[in-house]
Amino acid sequence: MTSVTFEALGLINPLLRALADENYIQPTPIQEKAIPPLLQGRDVLGLAQTGTGKTAAFALPLLQSLAGRPEKAAPRTARALILVPTRELGVQIAASFRAYGRHLKLTTTVLMGGVAYGPQVKGMSRGVDVLVATPGRLLDHLSQGSVDLSKTSFFVIDEADRMLDMGFIGDVRKLMRLLPRTRQSILFSATMPKEIAALAAQILKDPVPITIAAKTVAVDRIDQRVQMVASGSKHTVLAGLLDQPEFARVIVFTRTKRTANRVAERLMQGGVAAEAIHGNKSQAARQKALENLRAGKARVLVATDIVSRGIDVDGISHVINYELPNDPEDYVHRIGRTARAGSDGIAISFCDLSERSSLRNIERFLGRSLTQLSGQAANDTEPLPRAASKTFHRSKRHVRGATAGKSTSRLSRVG
Repeated sequence: MTSVTFEALGLINPLLRALADENYIQPTPIQEKAIPPLLQGRDVLGLAQTGTGKTAAFALPLLQSLAGRPEKAAPRTARALILVPTRELGVQIAASFRAYGRHLKLTTTVLMGGVAYGPQVKGMSRGVDVLVATPGRLLDHLSQGSVDLSKTSFFVIDEADRMLDMGFIGDVRKLMRLLPRTRQSILFSATMPKEIAALAAQILKDPVPITIAAKTVAVDRIDQRVQMVASGSKHTVLAGLLDQPEFARVIVFTRTKRTANRVAERLMQGGVAAEAIHGNKSQAARQKALENLRAGKARVLVATDIVSRGIDVDGISHVINYELPNDPEDYVHRIGRTARAGSDGIAISFCDLSERSSLRNIERFLGRSLTQLSGQAANDTEPLPRAASKTFHRSKRHVRGATAGKSTSRLSRVG
C-alpha cells in the first residue's frame, strides 16, 4: 500500500464517497500509478494480475471522465466499452462500476453468453454509459444491429493474455475496426507475450507503461506448501485436510472439467458442501455456485482455470491445487486468489510422480522451494522427501485471506 490518498489523485467527491462506502482507505500501487494519467486522457498499458486493484485503477478515472461530459449515450451505443474474457469477470467488473459510480447518474450493462438475448437487447436500446462484454456475444449483437460502437470514447481490454489463451484475439481485432480512431484506450495483461505486445501497439497511442510484478503481488504473502501423494490418494488427502475446521472457505483447482465434477461429487457424498464450476456449466449455474460460496452455503469451490482470474470472493482461507498446472505463471495466478487486498493466505499443492517436473519448474520460477508437508509418499516404495521444519498447524495462524490463480490450458470460448 502507499501513503497517497485517493483525494490526492484528483478524484471527485462522488467517487470518494463511494470509495468510503466500500471501505477503501488508500490506493494500491497500480491505482496510484494509473489513475492520474488516465484522468489526463492518456492511454495506459498495464502489466498486472488480479488482486492488484486494477479494476478500480481504470474504473474510477473512466467514471470521472464520463461524468464530466454532459452528452448522453445515443440508442444502442456505449460511451465506454470494457472487453473481458469470461462471464464471471464481466459480472464482477460491472458490479464494481455500479458500486464506484453509485453517486453518479451513469448506466452499466453486461453482454455475455449463457443468458438470453432479449434482456440484453432491451438494455442496449436506449444506450449505456458503460458496456462490459465478452467478445463473442458482443460480435453477435453487432451482427444483429442491436449494438453500435461508433460513438465509443473509452476502450478497455482486461486480461488480454487470457483473451489470447481462449482464442479471442481475432475477435478483438474485428471489434477494433468498429471503434472510432479517436478514443482513450487501456490494455491490462498479466503477462506480455509477443502477440499481446503486437496488439497493444495497434490499440494504444503513446501509452503510459505500468508494471506490477506478479511474484511480488501473489507470492510474498502466501504460505506455500506442497504435499507429495500417490495419484490415487489425492481425494483421501483432500478429505483429511477438509476435516480441519480452519479450512473454512476453500478453492480447489483441477485441470479438467471432468475431474472438477468428480471431486465435487465425492466431497458432497462425504458431507462437505461443495460446488463445481467450469466452462460446461450454464451461466446461471456458475453464478449460483459463486454466490453459494460467498454466502457460506458452500464451503468448497472445485474449479478449473476458467475462474482462476475471474472471481473475487472474500475470506478464502485456502487454495488447494488438486493438480499442478504445467505453466509456473498459472500457478502464481491460482494462488493469487488468496492474499488479496493486502491479506495473507495459504496455498497447498498436491504432487504425484507425474507432476514432479511441474513442481521443479514452479520452484525455479519462484526462486525457492515450497515447504513440504508430512504425508503419504508418491508411491509405496519411494521415501517421502524431507519435510520442512515448520509444521502445517503452526502455519495456520498466519491465514487471513483469500486465494487464486490463472488458466493453464487453452479454454473453449465461453463468451
